[in-house]
Amino acid sequence: MTDQTEIVRESMEYDVVIVGAGPAGLAAAIRLKQIDAELSVVVLEKGSEVGAHILSGAVLDPCGLDRLIPDWRDKGAPVTTEVTDDNFYVLGEAGQVRVPNWPMPPLMSNHGNYIVSMGNVCRWLAEQAEGLGVEIFPGMAASQVVWDGDRVKGVVAGEFGREPDGSIGDGYEPGMELHGKYVFIAEGVRGSLAKQIDARLSLSAHGDPQKYGLGMKEIWEVSPEKFHKGRVVHTMGWPLGKNAGGGSFIYHLENNQVLVGFVVHLNYANPYLYPYMEFQRFKHHPMVADLLEGAKRISYGARAITEGGWQSLPQLSFDGGVLLGCSAGMVNVPRIKGNHNAMISGIEAADAAAAAIKAGREGDRLTDYDGAVRNGAIGADLKRVRNVKPIWSRMGLSASLMLGAVDMWTANLTGWNPLGTWSHGKSDAAATGKARDHKPIDYPRPDGKLSFDRLTNVAFSFTNHEESQPCHLKLRDPSVPIAVNLPEYAEPAQRYCPAGVYEVVEDASGPRFVINFQNCVHCKTCDIKDPSQNIVWTTPQGGDGPNYPNM
Repeated sequence: MTDQTEIVRESMEYDVVIVGAGPAGLAAAIRLKQIDAELSVVVLEKGSEVGAHILSGAVLDPCGLDRLIPDWRDKGAPVTTEVTDDNFYVLGEAGQVRVPNWPMPPLMSNHGNYIVSMGNVCRWLAEQAEGLGVEIFPGMAASQVVWDGDRVKGVVAGEFGREPDGSIGDGYEPGMELHGKYVFIAEGVRGSLAKQIDARLSLSAHGDPQKYGLGMKEIWEVSPEKFHKGRVVHTMGWPLGKNAGGGSFIYHLENNQVLVGFVVHLNYANPYLYPYMEFQRFKHHPMVADLLEGAKRISYGARAITEGGWQSLPQLSFDGGVLLGCSAGMVNVPRIKGNHNAMISGIEAADAAAAAIKAGREGDRLTDYDGAVRNGAIGADLKRVRNVKPIWSRMGLSASLMLGAVDMWTANLTGWNPLGTWSHGKSDAAATGKARDHKPIDYPRPDGKLSFDRLTNVAFSFTNHEESQPCHLKLRDPSVPIAVNLPEYAEPAQRYCPAGVYEVVEDASGPRFVINFQNCVHCKTCDIKDPSQNIVWTTPQGGDGPNYPNM
């Protein structure tokens, strides 16, 4: 039983409390201090260090960085590998067809963009923020919202020492309440605090259901003769075919390191689909297998990606705070880019909050921020591509390539989308079909050279959770996995999780649902895709989870 004893916590007061040391949160912190060095700003990061939980492709559009720190090149930002060539392929099982660049809208070009490790970019941004006087506390998971009526007053962070059943143990530390005149939620995709706020204030009722993809990534060290610094490759088609939307990326970074990633859109219907194994099968395509022959896998990770775009933007501000970056969903899906918009959102929020504080306001709704996002650079970026994802979901890859291109070209030239605004329809969880209507998929066994089983790969995410804490993956109803999801959906948690957290184990008493929370890489896919919406992802103790060195 969870201990219900009244918990007394100390509190600290700041002008702005920021939850999440990703590109959005750090950009906001830096901008606040640029505006007024006297503002007190704190950034809370649940990872063991800044960057430990950052995973992105990533090809960075530097427009956000240009706006935040114009002299970033002179300051030594780890943004040095400029894109040299841009390649797009449609794959078949044994070959590929290259799509020429000329029919693609200019917004799809990566000219002037950079291949980066966003983990390292965030580490550098943190140094810039600390140099301006921002306080950054890594290993401090923010687990609860502190309310003052319907105003977000602050957050609880740094709680440690609960027993597995939730009760208070001998070494319990209650954490602290950090109060702010404004609280910025920059947790990334499907964050626990954003969900708490949405549940109370219905922020997402203002748009379509959010859509998601599952992104998985490995870093490989390849032979020097196969490495082409600055090369960008994107693919669609095989192995997903008609089973799901998605595709791959292959980015040649530096030091013979190639970033190999695979994205599966989570609105797929077949509950037997196994996204992780689709990724592993992809690497056996002749084009990819040739690149990786004799190569060494260095690291692995996974995370969910927001894909709803313009239609799915929630209400961005509320009394006492705002949602930034992926907490709101600002990824440009066809460009596979969101870091630039995340940084711009941090800048816009900082401008709005600094102006409010200067005017003597505290804790009101920063409606100027909503307007700046929707009517500024972020809105323009998302509006012109808003139909690509729903066309793909409804009509498939070919239609998306053709109709989506026409819509984007017209929007690029005129600012007007001829197809209007297509709706996303139902949620990714509701899109899951019944097992009886689909056939199991036969996946080849990993060979241990190009493809690997999940648990072997999870070791390359350097994930660790203190086993004596409560499981951070909560079941609303513990009976649902076996009583409902197993007979109706063949319990897809066994397959959609890219870290092998969930198992159905058969023993003498029948099937049991097992949660191996120690393996969790914090991708949030279970919270998104569970067809019964029975799994709730919450934050574990601060510092736990993956420890990505350079993702």
